[in-house]
Amino acid sequence: MTTYRPSQILHPLSLLAQMSSRQATGCLKVTTEQGAWLLYLERGKLTYATTSFQAFDRLDLYLRRFSGQVPTLISAVRVQVRLLFEKADLPTDACPDYRAICWLVEQQHLPSEQAIALIETLAKEVLEGFLGIREGTPELIETDFFLGLPKLGQFSLRPMVEDCYNRLKQRQSGGLSTQPSSPMLQRNGDYRSATTTVLSTAPAPEAPAPSGPDTGILKPSSKSTYTIACIDDSPTVLRAINDFLDDKMFSVLMISDPVKALMQVIRNKPDLILLDVTMPNLDGYELCSLLRRHSDFKHVPIIMVTSNTGFIDRAKAKLVRASGYLTKPFNQSDLLKIIFKHLS
Repeated sequence: MTTYRPSQILHPLSLLAQMSSRQATGCLKVTTEQGAWLLYLERGKLTYATTSFQAFDRLDLYLRRFSGQVPTLISAVRVQVRLLFEKADLPTDACPDYRAICWLVEQQHLPSEQAIALIETLAKEVLEGFLGIREGTPELIETDFFLGLPKLGQFSLRPMVEDCYNRLKQRQSGGLSTQPSSPMLQRNGDYRSATTTVLSTAPAPEAPAPSGPDTGILKPSSKSTYTIACIDDSPTVLRAINDFLDDKMFSVLMISDPVKALMQVIRNKPDLILLDVTMPNLDGYELCSLLRRHSDFKHVPIIMVTSNTGFIDRAKAKLVRASGYLTKPFNQSDLLKIIFKHLS
């Protein structure tokens, strides 16, 4: 392993020029206060670029964008990728997000040419952020990163870096909008992702994130469409959930009147029910209890949706035999994870 002397002052352009001119092979790892920046090189060419922080948020955003061109990248597949690789017990430089892309190609969810385009897009995103670093500790690590993995692409550093650098200069001089269409990795490490749209019908105290899914993934099913009933008196929440579940594999039944909900649910027999806790006339706990008394809904997953996560609230949910909790505010990833957890 070749280690560069740690320095508080960093010159990213000079560092990248060294890597290119020396035809370096390995992982250029630059550690900053926000985390590690990881550039994988082979003979001076870039094979992959990522960070130790928010790598899967970035990957998921671009997979969603690519799904317009690649119909096989449905929400179920994207969530399955995160379940398989995001929490994988791997060292930092093992690059689980690259392994996730390789898996998508292997499973024929993503054509090779689209995977190469995706890797190039992600690399440019990371490089733009990397060029803004002013302090850090660089080292070049010898790694067998590609052992057993396909090499999906190699990119010349010079044109990529020049393109990123020119875009940064234009943005700083006002030539480009300060609100770019693609999210940027800022110098402070803040990843401004378009996927962080949240749902909340009223201001609520900060609550812990909903429980993560089991290590299991969505099993193959003969069903092509799952019916999800969403019972909430807020039209805004209903519309947002309907937008989040926009794939062909979901049919969303939106119910705004809790009093009429019981008959609508019995008539449509959904595969899973999202049930708001706080509603007028009939609250979620009462409705859940009524549903559980019906023979058709003794085992259907019922997820309580609420900003209240205290001990008493969880005890109430257990008493009425709710299947789980989804805490407000939540994003699309939170919603899909809990749905796939209970449909598995």
